[in-house]
Amino acid sequence: MKEQLRRIPFRSPADKGWEEADTLYRAAFPAKEIRSAEDHLRALQDPLYKAEGIWLDERFAGLLYYWEFGDSRYIEHLAVDPALRGRHIGSDVLAVFCRGKRVILEIDPPENPVALRRLHFYERLGFVSNPQLFLHPSFRKPFETHRLVLMSYPSPLEHDEARAFADFVRERVLRYSEHDAPELPRLE
Repeated sequence: MKEQLRRIPFRSPADKGWEEADTLYRAAFPAKEIRSAEDHLRALQDPLYKAEGIWLDERFAGLLYYWEFGDSRYIEHLAVDPALRGRHIGSDVLAVFCRGKRVILEIDPPENPVALRRLHFYERLGFVSNPQLFLHPSFRKPFETHRLVLMSYPSPLEHDEARAFADFVRERVLRYSEHDAPELPRLE
């Protein structure tokens, strides 16, 4: 029998799988891309922010943290438990998640083998790279800006869409960071 893959929303740290998701979140991403526990809990109260656990039957398999804005979705974090990689969990989740939606995400520039594999993974799923250079600040001090590639599904972003996305990140997403008044992100 095929294992069932599903996404279950987190509403609080008391939810089943929260600790596993938090451990994976803090292990899978660089420190500059991770919110403090306090900021993450504040973001969880925002109606536009969605934090979901990915489950394979009754086993925690990964996380999907994203934002709803307008008719689009912004994937902020997607990670699969390293012990379960190679089983198409990420691609299966994204196939359902993206159906009928405009989806935006950022990846590191493809300057090393890991980043190149990530680029190819998203391209196989129908995402395209956008020409705008996207500069994103870290969520925590010490602040540093990192260059990211904007990817979108199912087609490239128009300039106005990319601008609206950068504004959304600055005005909404970065509320839940250690920034007081971020001037970034910006497009170049």
